[in-house]
Amino acid sequence: MIAAVTTRLMLLDTASLYFRAYHGVPDSVRAPDGTPVNAVRGLLDFIARLVADHHPDALVACMDEDWRPAWRVELIPTYKAHRVAEEAEDAPDTEEVPDTLTPQVPVIEAVLDAVGIRRLGAANHEADDVIGTLSHRATGPVDIVTGDRDLFQLVDDTRGVRVLYPVKGMGNLAAFDEAALRERYGVDGPGYADLALLRGDPSDGLPGVAGIGEKTAATLLTRFGDLAGVLAAVDDPGAALTPTQRRRLTEAHAYLAVAPRVVRVVTDLPLPDADATLPATPRDPEALAALNERWGLGGSLTRLLAALAARR
Repeated sequence: MIAAVTTRLMLLDTASLYFRAYHGVPDSVRAPDGTPVNAVRGLLDFIARLVADHHPDALVACMDEDWRPAWRVELIPTYKAHRVAEEAEDAPDTEEVPDTLTPQVPVIEAVLDAVGIRRLGAANHEADDVIGTLSHRATGPVDIVTGDRDLFQLVDDTRGVRVLYPVKGMGNLAAFDEAALRERYGVDGPGYADLALLRGDPSDGLPGVAGIGEKTAATLLTRFGDLAGVLAAVDDPGAALTPTQRRRLTEAHAYLAVAPRVVRVVTDLPLPDADATLPATPRDPEALAALNERWGLGGSLTRLLAALAARR
């Protein structure tokens, strides 16, 4: 597991953030040889701002070792199915990614390693599961930085866990604590997972329950407490469900039986020990200098190193 942290821990949903960087920074930002590095430089600038604005003591760039785990697909075959790139029938699923983004991912990983920012993934699991595990193990406040609303389920005021969510590009972050979640969605952190699976999520290939949108899902969860309470109400003739709601929930029984395992993030992965303390100076200056020369990281790298140095 990550070494005990008693101060502020920041967890990055790295793929979510470099996708946003890729789409938020023009591809005219290129290396000396003309290769696009917009995702690389955009992510470095974003991390620099996070460090400067939110002052984490430790930071982990959480990675997708498996963006579409087979065990989730076995439970819900449509899970992220629309994102699968066309490959040979016997080839493993690969995510459909823009051609000019794919080559930037190894560069991002190499730069983070040379700077000394800890990267961590887990076999057969998504970055969400790594984030869930680390946030549950943390002994101090946690900031989760993600463009994926699924991680709202980890918000927990009693443990100081909140989500920083980019609402426009990379420059404007909304901080979601329990009050913000209730104001926006009508549920708390754990309730958000139940809301998501009832409502469905086309971006993840989750069908949801036909005819039950976000507002109805929130109303049902407020009325009956959680998904278990909603399902118990289906079997209770006296429960305050409309005939249509009762029918639709009954018809979705098979989906609702497996959806919680798919939607709820894993919080007990056997992750290795690691020091996630942010460095004041680069871990491998020579490697970083070579990467800077090769990829033309320029001001983006300078700003990140300045933000890290300012923490001393």
